[in-house]
Amino acid sequence: MQAKDSNPPDGGYGWVVVVSAFMVMGLTVAVLKTFGLFFVEIQQHFDELASTTSWITSVTIAMFHLGAPVASSLCVQYTHRTVVITGGLLAFSGMALGFFGLNMVWMYATTGFLQGLGISFSWTPAISIVSHYFSKKRALANAIASAGECAFAFTFGPFFQWLISQYGWKGALLIIGGIQLNICVCGALMRPLASSCLEASHGKTETPPGNGASRRDKEDKSPNMHKTFNWMLVRRPEFVLYAIFGILAAMSFFVPPLFLVPLSYSLGIDESWTASLLSILAIVDFGGRLLCGWYANLHVTKTIHLLAMTITLISTSLMLLPLANNYLSLAIFTGFYGFFFGTTVAIHITVLADVVGMPEFDSALGLFMLIRSTGGFVGPPLAGLLVDMAGDYRAGFYMAGATLVLSAGFLVILDRFQQRKKRGSKIRTKSEKSTLPYPSLHLLKHQ
Repeated sequence: MQAKDSNPPDGGYGWVVVVSAFMVMGLTVAVLKTFGLFFVEIQQHFDELASTTSWITSVTIAMFHLGAPVASSLCVQYTHRTVVITGGLLAFSGMALGFFGLNMVWMYATTGFLQGLGISFSWTPAISIVSHYFSKKRALANAIASAGECAFAFTFGPFFQWLISQYGWKGALLIIGGIQLNICVCGALMRPLASSCLEASHGKTETPPGNGASRRDKEDKSPNMHKTFNWMLVRRPEFVLYAIFGILAAMSFFVPPLFLVPLSYSLGIDESWTASLLSILAIVDFGGRLLCGWYANLHVTKTIHLLAMTITLISTSLMLLPLANNYLSLAIFTGFYGFFFGTTVAIHITVLADVVGMPEFDSALGLFMLIRSTGGFVGPPLAGLLVDMAGDYRAGFYMAGATLVLSAGFLVILDRFQQRKKRGSKIRTKSEKSTLPYPSLHLLKHQ
């Protein structure tokens, strides 16, 4: 039974899980990505600086990452389904309470803290369970699931703009919170992997009388009950190197969506056209994810090499984006940035699985998000500070591009480390074989 449970079905009900994760990505990260539409409204309402207002997004991003190890631990103890439903309720609470808009601290606590925790409790188990359901098609499945944020962001841009114009930014937050309750429905569809395996093997495995039902209930409750959260991954050099890459990348990833709308306003672009920039960003992001997921699934290029290449291209596009001086040029550079961002997001979780292996993936995902949180927490306020000092939103984009260049360097170091480790393992294997001339001695050693 354990052997069967450990083999991902690579299809079947797994595609239902992928669709559910697709929806969860859209109802969480897509909301975070389009929150820039509220930036100017909230800043003007409370009459605060850009750096002060950006702390709302910063707190949301920080809780998104800090809550990941808690979410992973809960997935190990209970089920991915339970944690996703809890996340949906938290996300709704954050937006609904943000409706009152008492002061800036209140916004930090509601749309920042509660919303971020809800996103974490929804996103982490959703992306994790997809990786458990797929092995050979993992890159493609992750790409399709992650593309949900792009598909939703495409419609959320103009939709949120309309909500703000009709109901004000407070009313828009309340409506968005109600929409996020659908995360609970998606979570209910995320059947634990052990359940599908038990149903597939029903009739083939007999259970002892008396305690058979309780054993089945225990296995159905969670396929990971026998596991514990592994904090010792921080001692593995390859994981540490990838975590440093994550910190630097997180410092950059959340800056462009936050300042793209204010930058367009500073160029004198109309609000309706500005909202369309977020839609363009979503469309090309969507295409980049699916294309990169399909290509990674061919196993032509090592995923870590592909990731280093896409990170380099993102940084280049961010350095060029501030050169835009009208809507057309801004839309073109936004398209380049969105496409390469999509290719990166499509495979960075797959690379993490390759680095640590699936047995440690749940723990690694939680720890990676926790460590990466420092970058997401520092990035937006630092960019906001640079914007305030320079008096120009372009400064934030230059900072994001430079940080991504540095992060790509750590991917190169990680790849060199893995290659050296692999060569060392081969040399030791050959050395062991040369010292054991007789097959019988070789067998005795391994026994």
